[in-house]
Amino acid sequence: MNRPDLSQFKCLGCGACCRQDGYVRLKKNEPDIIAAFLNMDIYLFIETFTILTKDRQALSLIEKKNGECIFLTPQGCRINDVKPEQCLEFPFVWKFKDFQKICAWAKKELKKNR
Repeated sequence: MNRPDLSQFKCLGCGACCRQDGYVRLKKNEPDIIAAFLNMDIYLFIETFTILTKDRQALSLIEKKNGECIFLTPQGCRINDVKPEQCLEFPFVWKFKDFQKICAWAKKELKKNR
């Protein structure tokens, strides 16, 4: 299968990346930033929305029972303005298996290049 040119990537907000299993590891200051954005006490934010990763090296956002990010809503990302660096790095630093079949931007690019 062809691969889209990532240098042209522009998120279309489909949420496919937010529905993939795995950690969304938070960098050192990100819990404070997200908690402030949500107008929450940092300790309540950590208790409510994060877990400690198995390697005990970071906090990760929790997932809903269906595997989606806890902050994914029908309208998009609830914390989009302050989303973690890991989210901003998609698809440049990481991408899920066969993302070009699921990501709305990638599907559009592949269709355009046929």
